[in-house]
Amino acid sequence: MNTTSTERVSRAAEFRELISRRAVVADGAMGTMLYGRGIFINRCFDELNLSMPQLVKDVHHEYVRAGAEIIETNTYGANRIRLATFGYADQVDAINRAGVRLAREAASERSDVFVAGAVGPLGVHIEPLGPTSFAEARQAFREQLLTLNEAGVDLLIFETFSNLSELREALEAAREVAGSEMVVVAQITIDDDGNLHDGTRPETYGPWLDACAADVVGINCSVGPKATLETLEKLMRFTSKPTSAMPNAGHPTKVEGRNIYLSSPEYLAQYARRMLWAGVKIVGGCCGTTPEHIKSIKSEARSLQPGVQRLQVTIEEPAAKSKKMDKVPVAEKSELGAKIAAGKFVVFVEILPPRGVNAEREIAGARLCKDHGIDAINVPDGPRASARMSAQVTCQLMQREARIETVLHFCCRDRNILGIQSELLGAHAAGIRNLICITGDPPRMGSYPDATAVFDVDAIGLANIVTNLNHGLDIGGNPMGSQTALLLGVGANPGALNFEEEIRRTAWKVEAGAEYIVTQPVFDLKQLEQFLKRIAAFRIPVITGIWPLTSLRNAEFMVNELRVPVPGEFMERMRKADDPDKARAEGVRIAQEMVQRVRPMVEGVQLSAPFGRYQMAIEVAEAVGPR
Repeated sequence: MNTTSTERVSRAAEFRELISRRAVVADGAMGTMLYGRGIFINRCFDELNLSMPQLVKDVHHEYVRAGAEIIETNTYGANRIRLATFGYADQVDAINRAGVRLAREAASERSDVFVAGAVGPLGVHIEPLGPTSFAEARQAFREQLLTLNEAGVDLLIFETFSNLSELREALEAAREVAGSEMVVVAQITIDDDGNLHDGTRPETYGPWLDACAADVVGINCSVGPKATLETLEKLMRFTSKPTSAMPNAGHPTKVEGRNIYLSSPEYLAQYARRMLWAGVKIVGGCCGTTPEHIKSIKSEARSLQPGVQRLQVTIEEPAAKSKKMDKVPVAEKSELGAKIAAGKFVVFVEILPPRGVNAEREIAGARLCKDHGIDAINVPDGPRASARMSAQVTCQLMQREARIETVLHFCCRDRNILGIQSELLGAHAAGIRNLICITGDPPRMGSYPDATAVFDVDAIGLANIVTNLNHGLDIGGNPMGSQTALLLGVGANPGALNFEEEIRRTAWKVEAGAEYIVTQPVFDLKQLEQFLKRIAAFRIPVITGIWPLTSLRNAEFMVNELRVPVPGEFMERMRKADDPDKARAEGVRIAQEMVQRVRPMVEGVQLSAPFGRYQMAIEVAEAVGPR
């Protein structure tokens, strides 16, 4: 079904607005999927749009169901020159038109899916290296692009180009055919060193891409995610345009005569996360990637940047505004709130919920903490995407049995916006008053990587919901007739890889109503100092995370798995501790030193009790001194 010019302009504007706010997930390989279904490599894959349309559409469907927001038409080689090698030169229009129709039919499953017309190189050398002139190249691209445009694609993706002159002709043809309204993505292919196949380096092709007639520029195919990310980081120095990344699933390996790509969905997703951290706006896959790869990438994208735009709560309507209640002052919300408001240095101890139904050990740990003057027990919500007793129920048991106030972690991973509101109201009614709002670890980090992640909102959206409830408004800004008095805490990471993004998100959390911040474990004092300096303009009380190391292996886990920087000095001290008892004692000494160093800088500390060793946290708390 063709789209009108007005619809196309509207769709283009929608896409541009979308990538201005967040990254978008594209699909993966079409050829790999068709090859895996028994289509011989020497066939014309584009012609399958006519001879085997259901097969092509099924592949599109799989990517849509995996969460792709962009699906590319099966038209990568559907230009006259490439099709002529298979005897289909006279079917350019039919093949491209069918390609758009099949993608559009699959995309209709969800309203948020964009159809991209895929255009690859001509497959011949153009001048001065070959007999095909620039004019002939542009005409070949024009012919294909006319059909894609008329058939109603939402955007165009030029991919796997290694010759900048050929890419220039393709882009100029696109603007001649579709005008400036059409969204155009231009992607090059590189070698392992980040150079084009003719040796052109990023510092040369980067400015060229920045000046070219494309809206988005990026890299696809040829290499795995590592080289793609490293080259994109170089490319970003030379362009202010949004970038895209669609790497192969690693390098192919010959297995029984077939090219097999061995990079797992988890591996590709890890690099997708880093690409998103780096600011890439379109992330997908090329050769060797499958719907499983895209599903994993989508999970990373949702965990890092959920669709909070769907849940922006407007409370400026006169009817709602007149019913908006004043928030309960921090000092009146809880004992913890009163201590923070009074400027008292506070101490939390983190206790994980039990794995089963028996919480006696955790309750005993909470009693021990209360007896030693700890202010509150901080209870994580499904840490590391694990299945444990409800954090809210654990908080209730501790408050009832151990008579100590708790701080409830509340994550977005497992709840939609209706469940979030219901559980927050329930937590307040059950006497829980202190929160730390977090986005939550993606399921792939835990024991159930296939579990569905919800992520209707992230921590910023969650903070907005809590703030509304504290004003007596539901998520739609409608008066509820009563209000919550939840002390709103949020998380932050002074050692974040993308530090600038962490500062921006922290500012947004404060704007959303955060009343205190709890940081990830800190071992590097300089990072904490830098973080505090950068948030000075919107500073609220900061509670610093302190983790007593238990062994060298534990320290290495912090560095390599949790991405928490541990200075070499501390690593060496743990290395020299040559038995478990000495290692734990050294870990406590390091944590005590950190407590003493951070005390003049922050409003409190959160102490971890690694592997349920609550006594270690108590020993670290002794370093706080009189309060």
